[in-house]
Amino acid sequence: MNHLYYRLAVTNLKNNKQFYLPYILAGIFSAMMFYIMRTIQGNDSLDSMRGAGTLKIVLFMGVIIVGACVCIFLFYTNSFVMKRRKKELGVYNILGMEKRHIARVLAWEAVILYVVSVCGGLVFGIVFNKLVTMFLCQLTGLSESIPFYVSWWGCLQTAELFAAVYALMLVYNFIQIRLSDPVALLHGDSVGEREPRAKWVSAVIGIVCILAGYLMAACAEDVIEAVNTFFVAVVLVIAGTYILFESVSIAVLKLLKANKQYYYKTEHFISVSGMMYRMKRNAVGLANICVLSTMVLVILSTTVCLYAGVEDSLQNMFPKEISATFYFRNIPDESVRDYLLGQIRGAADGQDRKMTDVSEYMDVVFLTHTVGNVVEHYDNEDGSYDFTEMGMLYVMTREDYEKFAGQMLDAIAQGEVMVAPAGGFSGDVIRVFGTEYSVAGELALPEDFPDEDIRAFMGGSKVMYMVVPDNDALEQVCAGNDFEYHVGADVDGTDAERIACVSAIREAVSVCQSQFGFETGLFTSRTEQREEYMGMNGGFLFIGLFLGILFLMITMLIIYYKQISEGFEDRERFAVMTKVGMSRDMVRNTINTQVRTVFFLPITVAVIHLVMAFPILKQVMMVFGLVNTTLFVVCLVLTAAVFAVIYFIVFKLTSRTYYRIVY
Repeated sequence: MNHLYYRLAVTNLKNNKQFYLPYILAGIFSAMMFYIMRTIQGNDSLDSMRGAGTLKIVLFMGVIIVGACVCIFLFYTNSFVMKRRKKELGVYNILGMEKRHIARVLAWEAVILYVVSVCGGLVFGIVFNKLVTMFLCQLTGLSESIPFYVSWWGCLQTAELFAAVYALMLVYNFIQIRLSDPVALLHGDSVGEREPRAKWVSAVIGIVCILAGYLMAACAEDVIEAVNTFFVAVVLVIAGTYILFESVSIAVLKLLKANKQYYYKTEHFISVSGMMYRMKRNAVGLANICVLSTMVLVILSTTVCLYAGVEDSLQNMFPKEISATFYFRNIPDESVRDYLLGQIRGAADGQDRKMTDVSEYMDVVFLTHTVGNVVEHYDNEDGSYDFTEMGMLYVMTREDYEKFAGQMLDAIAQGEVMVAPAGGFSGDVIRVFGTEYSVAGELALPEDFPDEDIRAFMGGSKVMYMVVPDNDALEQVCAGNDFEYHVGADVDGTDAERIACVSAIREAVSVCQSQFGFETGLFTSRTEQREEYMGMNGGFLFIGLFLGILFLMITMLIIYYKQISEGFEDRERFAVMTKVGMSRDMVRNTINTQVRTVFFLPITVAVIHLVMAFPILKQVMMVFGLVNTTLFVVCLVLTAAVFAVIYFIVFKLTSRTYYRIVY
């Protein structure tokens, strides 16, 4: 008996290859992608490579995202396939097969699909794993050779994940069969919908959601605000998108129908009526395509920009090749500062390296809460940080500010300060930590201000610079806090020579720690950080390409199944039109208008979403030190253009299937 069920399952898969072949190919591709991602992430050979720590964290996030997307994707395609199978299953039930027998046939089909998808995915994954790993190494700048190996752990996890997914889909299919009566199954693929009513309240809510998301994206003034509001804005726009296609589109069609001069033309009458008749069913699929397209555009444009802008990010985050910060409990004497600087120069000379553009200065940094002209310490006794309320105050002497900013200042008397104010501060007096100071003048920060990235990150309204006359005044303001002595310089030589020089400087400075009682909080090298940035940004680009390909495949499959579903539904409808007198050319023109409108609407809305998201995406990119707006715009435009071309090609290929069914 089981042999009969198996033969029926094989026959069903062969007879429905139009539906199952793309489904199987998608399953194989999904299994291959998950195996490759899991294998690379678990590759122990990466551990010994510089910058691999950051890369493995990024890849771990990629494994989770790819796994979740694969599950959702397979469930979605399964629903399309089952919709087309309902009539066939209904025939089995009418001919005498009980539902438990149909369930056994479905179980055999699920087993066959699982075995073919997983085995095929693992075979292709093992074959292409080395090639993809080499591509990742090229992106991230990892020069070490990665040996070829088969990850049995990756095979096991892939098999387990897909077994769980196919089992859940089989249970879902069982429930669908059990809850349906034979007649409902027999007509399951031809159940139409009544003309939907215009839901004006929902339409207004959808428009408000999208506009609110756009407004939040446009009004993000700094990185912290952008990060805090990004998720909320995304949720609002996604919710608004689904409502847009389901309610707003119907409302627009109703308005077109009410316009008699427009509606009562043959091509418009057929197109508007046909789209309205099934718009509720179309809306979810179109919204899915729109959301997926937007995700592809955002992910690819941002990751490509991060990768292309590595050098810009490094220049912004690390203006000098060497940056060192020393923390003192008390203000160091000038002789101590000179000695430390001399040790750094001596270590560089010992490596035959030449230091240029040397800078050194001292300041004290506070987390603050500022209201008007009153500056207080930021209160975080509970250990939490409210970044919307938190600001920063930099305090330094006049002499150190002139070294820092390269800007000469007028004399400042005792009891006076000069400020680059935060927020709406104005006036002749400022109160800092309970002490009032006279404001001698406002600092005009130069355009090439060294810490401009901090102001861009925190927001210009939250960062204040205050200059005091001398060390005595600095001690009065900042007593009890660490005094930060900063040294920066550029160094010549190759990457290897600069890294060796930095190592020698670290060793020379560490000898002085116990002698002068300071702590080395930060000691960075741009060349060393480049490897970290390449590992992180290259990993992000790799994940972006992976997810972009996955989402593009999902989009293509949704479009394909949608074209097939629409084709079968429209075939009888347009056959009737030709019988009542419409010419084939008129029917063809009507079909073309309807298909183009339906399938180019999602990509149009996706591009609009991308354009409106630009301000908040630009702020979020600053988290990674990228402030090159021109580069970001170029990446957005190129990504959108390439995706539009691919989308058009997919549309042309799938529309042929639709036309073959209809005609």
